[in-house]
Amino acid sequence: MIDIPVVWWIVFSESMLLVLLVILCFRLSSKIGKEKSSRQSQSARYGQIAEQFLPLVQSYPYDSKQFRFLGSPIDGVQFEDDKIILVEFKSGNSSLSSRQRRVRDLIKQNKVYFETIRAG
Repeated sequence: MIDIPVVWWIVFSESMLLVLLVILCFRLSSKIGKEKSSRQSQSARYGQIAEQFLPLVQSYPYDSKQFRFLGSPIDGVQFEDDKIILVEFKSGNSSLSSRQRRVRDLIKQNKVYFETIRAG
């Protein structure tokens, strides 16, 4: 029978324990990542639902009956007698997406047009 010193048994068992701990850490980190992703997705869904009701709150500065929800790339269009306003609702620290900034910049550059297209 091969006589393996006790020190080697200790090193082997500690190595196996270390491998198991590393595997456990990877599994936990992937679960945490999935939960974080799920929370962000859920937060985005709640935000999209809330955006549809924001024109109905009392603090909305325009006539909510004249608001039309678009959803993307901006939340909607507010029609007033003397102007048309493209509206994007934001909460917390959220900021405009790159596509929303592009829409804003096109408006600032007077590159918004009205066009009639006839079918048939």
